[in-house]
Amino acid sequence: MKIAEIREIPAKDLRERLESEVAALNQMKMNHAISPLEDSSKIKKARKDIAKMLTVLSQIENQDKK
Repeated sequence: MKIAEIREIPAKDLRERLESEVAALNQMKMNHAISPLEDSSKIKKARKDIAKMLTVLSQIENQDKK
């Protein structure tokens, strides 16, 4: 997911999406611990997407405080 796509999502929806992405990442990690995933790079991609979402969300919240 690209930053431009994330910035288009409203803050409320972004928070909900972030929660679901974190849950999906945790599930992927648990599944990978039990039996290796075919494509373990999905974990890395999910972590990066979550970091991008957190960055955009913090930027939105900082703009609202000003």
